[in-house]
Amino acid sequence: MLQEERQRFILQRINLHHKVLTSDLCQLLNVSLDTVRRDLTELERKGKLVKVHGGALSNMFHYPYQQPEVYAREEKIAIARKALSLIKDGMVILAGGGTVMLELARLFPENLKGTFFTVSPLVALEVTQRSTVEVILLGGRLARNSYICTGSSVVSQLAELRADLCLMGTNGIALKEGITDNDWEVVQVKKAMVRCAESTAVLTISEKLGTAQRMQVCPLSSIDHLITELRPEDERLKEFSKLFKVI
Repeated sequence: MLQEERQRFILQRINLHHKVLTSDLCQLLNVSLDTVRRDLTELERKGKLVKVHGGALSNMFHYPYQQPEVYAREEKIAIARKALSLIKDGMVILAGGGTVMLELARLFPENLKGTFFTVSPLVALEVTQRSTVEVILLGGRLARNSYICTGSSVVSQLAELRADLCLMGTNGIALKEGITDNDWEVVQVKKAMVRCAESTAVLTISEKLGTAQRMQVCPLSSIDHLITELRPEDERLKEFSKLFKVI
């Protein structure tokens, strides 16, 4: 595989999953560790990613977010608009972090009555600026690669909460593996979010359909809604629509 092809593959992986591990890239590309490191160094020099120990992070998760640089931003805005249909007055809403959730926060109803909990300081700020809904940030250790609060304190707070609706992004969704992610601390927070919600909606771009990461958040039986930019009758959603409502 040529260098240009390798780097295009790396950027696709990092845009979809927000971070990559050098060990995974070596295996997927069948190249040496030195080759992967050179590719990551070159991509960082071009401003395409941020190198960290053991891998690299997407620029989308490097504050402040630059909206034009957000991967698949139009698709994420479409997903956010669809998600608004689930939000009703009087609800206790729980939201995760990520770029889809930020787009939803920017569209939040101005005069919504209810309570909005989130583990993302950035999402909390966006909703506070745009809506009169009560906003409560669940605090803990701030994860540097995703800007959400993690740790035992967040999990404990979530255990005391009963939310009407949980809105959550994902790094992978597949029929067999379920909802998956690549960060242990984030997975524990997402597990707790699903447990405390009456209804859970997963918001994701369609490119992640059929992909899986190393750690499971929950099986698909724990999900009530799937929201993508696709039309519900799209063939790619056929098997998922047998398990929950596709929006």
